[in-house]
Amino acid sequence: MEDQLSRFRGLRVMVIGDIMLDRFIWGNVTRISPEAPVPVVHVVREDAYPGGAANVARNLAPFAGRVDVLGVTGAGLLTDQLLGLLEAGGIATDGILVSPEHETIVKTRIIARSQQMARIDRETIRPPSPETLARALAWFRAQLPETDAVILEDYAKGFLTQELVDVVLREAAAAGVPVSVDPNPGNPLRWHGATVIKPNRREAFAAAGLMDPGDVSEVELMKALVSLGEALFAKWETRMLLITLGEHGMALLEPGKPVYHTPTRAREVFDVSGAGDTAIALFTLALAAGASAPDAAELSNMASGIVVGKVGTATLSPDELLAACEK
Repeated sequence: MEDQLSRFRGLRVMVIGDIMLDRFIWGNVTRISPEAPVPVVHVVREDAYPGGAANVARNLAPFAGRVDVLGVTGAGLLTDQLLGLLEAGGIATDGILVSPEHETIVKTRIIARSQQMARIDRETIRPPSPETLARALAWFRAQLPETDAVILEDYAKGFLTQELVDVVLREAAAAGVPVSVDPNPGNPLRWHGATVIKPNRREAFAAAGLMDPGDVSEVELMKALVSLGEALFAKWETRMLLITLGEHGMALLEPGKPVYHTPTRAREVFDVSGAGDTAIALFTLALAAGASAPDAAELSNMASGIVVGKVGTATLSPDELLAACEK
């Protein structure tokens, strides 16, 4: 693991997708409001973190040598806060395109007693204008020769269009750069030519048009994943599928090979927010560093197991990952 981590530090990874600001309001609940049957949250602190595709970058930053983000955001104080957080985390922000046509996406979570009480979303879903798209592609092409891996992170907020995705997949493949995709069922794009696509269980069965078998044994679930994989490989034409399975861990699928299953490594689950971001970040880094796909899946699963044991959109450090490997 130490050898693997040392190779990570020589890598440059580009994250492309919907960026946002995650805000957390932490408080205590001691009574019900006299105005309505809802709890009164007494605020004790507020935190803010990069969210969406920016959270994938945040997961990469402690491990990779350089992390770039390509996305679009609005102008104003919220964008200033987001850019400041990214820069403080050592993440390059010159690929973030500020546009007056867009709103800075903000998700505010209210948490009391380690439980999320409510979430408030501020967003306007809008595709990039032709001018913004041209700026994005010009920036991507300028950075690609120095990039070791690309992650396409789709939160269905408008930035990832078919035109943008087609260019990224085609030109990254021509350059020999692996591309990982975190798809969103709300934005059914074609991902032909991707190196790996990482849906969760619900997204995978929905995309394949198959019925989820529900609460079955792991043996039965692995059997169901064979048919699922055949359908998704035909649809997406990707080299690999990494499917997150919640309490069942992860499954790696490659054409012509048995399903590789890695059971969950989580000891306690407090919050699954951002666990998928951790999974794709560490899997992509491991692949780019030369790890086999099964080894990359094991590393990704271990990292995700650490993150779900934390409250909030959490990340992990190399030291935490090393400590987990020693247990």
